[in-house]
Amino acid sequence: MSANEPKTDFSPDSANLYREETITDLKVAAIKVMIPINLDGSEDSTRSPIYVGNTQLMSPDGPLPLQAPLDANNLEEALAVFPEAMRQSLAEMVEKIKEMQLEQRRKEMGAGSGIIIPGR
Repeated sequence: MSANEPKTDFSPDSANLYREETITDLKVAAIKVMIPINLDGSEDSTRSPIYVGNTQLMSPDGPLPLQAPLDANNLEEALAVFPEAMRQSLAEMVEKIKEMQLEQRRKEMGAGSGIIIPGR
């Protein structure tokens, strides 16, 4: 490794391990359940599972993935909050795309400002 390369720590955090399970309805919803485990693989009952919702929308350019954390304590709650979490994720993505498009337009306008400098 050269002196200019950033030093990245790839050491796993053995005190923060999770087993991932996926629950799906084979239509719209995919919910990842991150189950906390101990180093020996047994479930860690001192920590709560984490729920993450996933889905995708079809666009002219192909599938558009959406993902959002689900504020839930169990699978039933995760399924209940899934639709709103996906709507919120989509709204955030649309807002980011609009911001990127606006920034791109600003750059394009700045590049072609119309100021002509003689001799260039």
